[in-house]
Amino acid sequence: MSLLMAFSVVLIVLSLGDVVSAKTKAFVPSVFVAALLFLFGFWTFFPADIVALAGFQMPVVLLSMYLLITHMGTMLSVRELASQWRTIAVALIGIVGIIALTMTIGAAIFGFETVLVATPPLTGGIVAAIVMSDAATALGRDDLAILAIIMYVMQGFVGYPLTAIMLKKEGTRLISGFRSGEIKHVKDTSKEEVSVRKKLIPALPKDYQTTYVLLAKLGLTAWAAVSFSGAIKPIIDISPFVMCLFFGVISQEIGFVEQRPLNLSGSFGFLITVLMAYVFAGLARATPAMLVEIVVPLAVIIILGVTGMGILSMLLGKRLGYTKEMSFAVALTALYGFPPNYILTEEASKSLAKTPEEKEFLMDEMLPKMLVGGFTTVTIVSVIIAGVFVKLI
Repeated sequence: MSLLMAFSVVLIVLSLGDVVSAKTKAFVPSVFVAALLFLFGFWTFFPADIVALAGFQMPVVLLSMYLLITHMGTMLSVRELASQWRTIAVALIGIVGIIALTMTIGAAIFGFETVLVATPPLTGGIVAAIVMSDAATALGRDDLAILAIIMYVMQGFVGYPLTAIMLKKEGTRLISGFRSGEIKHVKDTSKEEVSVRKKLIPALPKDYQTTYVLLAKLGLTAWAAVSFSGAIKPIIDISPFVMCLFFGVISQEIGFVEQRPLNLSGSFGFLITVLMAYVFAGLARATPAMLVEIVVPLAVIIILGVTGMGILSMLLGKRLGYTKEMSFAVALTALYGFPPNYILTEEASKSLAKTPEEKEFLMDEMLPKMLVGGFTTVTIVSVIIAGVFVKLI
């Protein structure tokens, strides 16, 4: 295959995943469709190195990971998250619930290495899956590397229907209270307050926020993070990916880097494409026999993780004044993140509301919790957990 042919084939496969996901309103995840198509391709006519042939090789993959994780850090506004501290607490305890059951019962059934590789992708997104898959590959355990990828691909099938049920129940309670006058619609003004506060380094004028300038500042931040991680390694060994996340938070808080710089520069979509292509490249090593071998640990680990998540999130949520449905829905965002958390909330609100005002009320009540829950788990915690777990392998 030529460079452009391989690139086109890879992008067609990823595009078909998006089309099916859009048609089914995210009920069938795009990653699931793309994974099936890549598996079919690798078992038939795709060359094993089609992703590398398409130009998505290790240097650009590493660059994408560093920039994307630093970008994720810039999305964190400490003040915004402080106002949602109960949501964060529920999301975090849900992650604790996952780890509690997978690393005890799961480890007893399948072994320490298996659950060590499978748990971080279950707590979050693509970065955790890549980190654990690469670590398993370095050990010569292709079966575990595939397990990490398939875990990332399949967890949404548990998360989507469970979340839809929880949001429908919570939405029904809210809309009944709203219609009876027991619950008032209080609009959130915290975002406007955060947007006007001054920072240590003033924002650049719009004319100077060019693609080059935005990427240069993000690159400098990521470079500083990775260099700092290397400098302190003799004292404390912190993953450079985790450090990129922290430096992204700090650089945004002081004003050196804008919020969501990759979106502002128009680079986010391409870098995500690089990472998604790299994830599916790992499926070239997946044989039918290997997939049959990992089906049982995959299913059992997901069941254990979701059970632990549900129990602890509901218990803590009740103490913090959340319903068990809202608590479980917030914790479940770890299984898919954004944009499914937005889509699922909008679908639940649309199905229950009879007027635009009722839909706005439901969205204002549920969406901030769902977005913060997904951001906390997928964007922040999964990267940290992967950084810690990879050191234990």
